[in-house]
Amino acid sequence: MARRYWNINLEEMMEAGIHFGHGTRKWNPRMAPYISAKHKGIHITNLTRTARFLSEACDLVFDAASRGKQFLIVGTKNKAANLVARAAIKARCHYVNKKWLGGMLTNWSTTETRLHKFRDLRTEQKTGRLNRLPKRDAAILKRQLSRLQTYLGGIKYMTRVPDIVIIVDQQEEYTALRECITLGIPTICLIDTNCDPHLADISIPANDDAIASIRLILNKFVFAICEGRSSYIRNP
Repeated sequence: MARRYWNINLEEMMEAGIHFGHGTRKWNPRMAPYISAKHKGIHITNLTRTARFLSEACDLVFDAASRGKQFLIVGTKNKAANLVARAAIKARCHYVNKKWLGGMLTNWSTTETRLHKFRDLRTEQKTGRLNRLPKRDAAILKRQLSRLQTYLGGIKYMTRVPDIVIIVDQQEEYTALRECITLGIPTICLIDTNCDPHLADISIPANDDAIASIRLILNKFVFAICEGRSSYIRNP
């Protein structure tokens, strides 16, 4: 896999607050190699190492996108949800940004059944068939549709398990990460100083609580994926 230049700027990363970790009492000792200092009771991550892993992750997603692979971006906490949806839509990826339903990947047949139901209800709504049903029946189906839209709206076009999963906040999305590990799906994970850097295939030490930090990293992935897709279109 060739290395490329992704314009990862340390000053830009500092401005986004990527280097700020959790309090020194709330940390995982396995993160010690990625921490450069302590400041006013919080750990400071080593941005040089963050830049290196982010660059490696961008190389990976570019290479995968250039071969037509499918991505899933997961980030369900409030600060990340909108950023995840916008990034995924821009890069034409699948996403989960509300709640990870247990077994979403490991029990794919059940997820597939829910997706078929979701698509059928959307079709019935678009054609006006729901409005022709008795009010009580229509109300029940509309509630089902609303719930499915909330939890499965970001994966409504997903027809198989993804090739690569990008996870924002290892602690928050631990169930999703474990499912990927079980299935052998490569993972890229943003990890703060309270996380285990050995779980994901590529762990990127970064502030997973700051909106600016999450946005900057997702933007790098979006650019790399879009560049890879352009390469795939030119050379299918």
